[in-house]
Amino acid sequence: MFGLSELAIILIVLIAVLAAKKLPELARSAGKSARILKAEARAAKAESEAEAEAQEDERRAQAQQPRQAHQPQGEQPGAPRVIRGETVVKGETVTRDAAADGSRTQQQR
Repeated sequence: MFGLSELAIILIVLIAVLAAKKLPELARSAGKSARILKAEARAAKAESEAEAEAQEDERRAQAQQPRQAHQPQGEQPGAPRVIRGETVVKGETVTRDAAADGSRTQQQR
């Protein structure tokens, strides 16, 4: 009988005869798809390289800046910190009592 290679050849010839009109169109669309896929892969690779380079530049910039204590944005060093809900009058200190919810003020002497 027929072997596997003979059946494959017959199948290829049969497909070529029956789909002769569609083959060029299918080949063109396959080529366009391959080109689009390659272009997208190149774009993704370039984008990831650009992101990696930007991260590396950011790391270098941070390494060159002097180390400072964490300060909230907009505050200057040495500026008094504002804590909502507490009022401190000049000459008084505020101490928290663990047993009570309120705060007590004491006169400084």
